[in-house]
Amino acid sequence: MYRRSLFAALLLAAAALSVSAGFAQSFVLDLPRQSQHAVLTQRVGITDITVNYHRPLVNGRKVWGTLVPYGQVWRAGANENTTIQFKDAVTVEGQSLPAGTYGLHMIPGENEWTVIFSKNYTSWGSFTYKESEDAVRVKVKPQATDMHEALTYDFDDVKPDATVLTLRWEKVAVPVKIGVNTHEIVAASLQNQLRGLAQYTWIGGDEAANYFLAEKYGYDEALKYSDASIKNEERYDNLMTKSQLLDAEGKKDDATTARNKALGMANAIQMHTYARQLQGQGKQAEAFQIFQQNARKNPDQWIIHVGLARMYCGQGDFTKAVQEMNLASVGAPDGQKQPLQAMVKRLEAKEDINK
Repeated sequence: MYRRSLFAALLLAAAALSVSAGFAQSFVLDLPRQSQHAVLTQRVGITDITVNYHRPLVNGRKVWGTLVPYGQVWRAGANENTTIQFKDAVTVEGQSLPAGTYGLHMIPGENEWTVIFSKNYTSWGSFTYKESEDAVRVKVKPQATDMHEALTYDFDDVKPDATVLTLRWEKVAVPVKIGVNTHEIVAASLQNQLRGLAQYTWIGGDEAANYFLAEKYGYDEALKYSDASIKNEERYDNLMTKSQLLDAEGKKDDATTARNKALGMANAIQMHTYARQLQGQGKQAEAFQIFQQNARKNPDQWIIHVGLARMYCGQGDFTKAVQEMNLASVGAPDGQKQPLQAMVKRLEAKEDINK
């Protein structure tokens, strides 16, 4: 009976506060709240970070040092706990924090703030906060910002392995640096993913290998995925991936063997694309060799004339370049004719189309 009476008294007090504030709000019914609910999610790498909070308004009040006192634990929002959820382990201002959901609290100060990640995330506000339940607390410096009537959280400076969570309210911003070990997390995730159906396709292993290749990381692991892909189905794509991985490891002879095997399986478009990649890397002589090889292997394909036109252009022979590009334009699909004709005009003007 006492507990029910106490609960009823608290509800009456809450209702009185709602009426005095000039808005209808219920702690029992689902009615609009003055401090409205918001959820913000940011993905860093493959790690989702989600802030769940309510947005109080300035409403003409002096916020810092008055409405929100300095030196006292504050709920970093309104109503229930502000929470932050990390799908994977992260670092916060350099301190390790395991994956999970945390109550987000702050202790404001004029020159320094304490940001607290509490293992208890189901409370109402900070009224029952206990320091013994802290997972991590860090010190950060507040900054001046433009006016924000409603309290706002933003993810700023998003990078592949980091972001900055920033609270902004009134004219104060509070940034908190969050780091994510994306390489390690992705590597662990790929191991799990490639225990499922993806392990039975050439695509899964090849995509995993290409991730490591693009990140210049974990080449040994990448080669295992590449070999698994080739075992499922040997193709130009995964052989070329393997050759690039071997090249990155300095195994030049093995890389050449894999690349030659890949080119032996390549169609005209694949060979042309590879030559263009070489051009993009500044390897013009090697690219010209591939254009010529493609012409010998696939003489009836329109794309080989585009390659030869690029080769002649690079050698300064614009007459032959125009001839080849005209041949390409005649044999190309309708959707390609117009851009090829535009390149003919550039070549006639002696413009280098390889730049």
